[in-house]
Amino acid sequence: MPSMTAKKKCCKDKPRCKKCPVVLKRLADAGCAERCDLRHYLVDKKIPKKLLKEARSR
Repeated sequence: MPSMTAKKKCCKDKPRCKKCPVVLKRLADAGCAERCDLRHYLVDKKIPKKLLKEARSR
């Protein structure tokens, strides 16, 4: 699993960027990422496209 660091603050893009803290939290809740500490996550390599689209939506 590759590690990923969340940004400090959301940039308010639409759709949200992949490093947004909200997106990584949603992926962790869905079981596709594991939270190490406050900003670091271990993310699965193969995330279903539909799940990623849902997590990035506003």
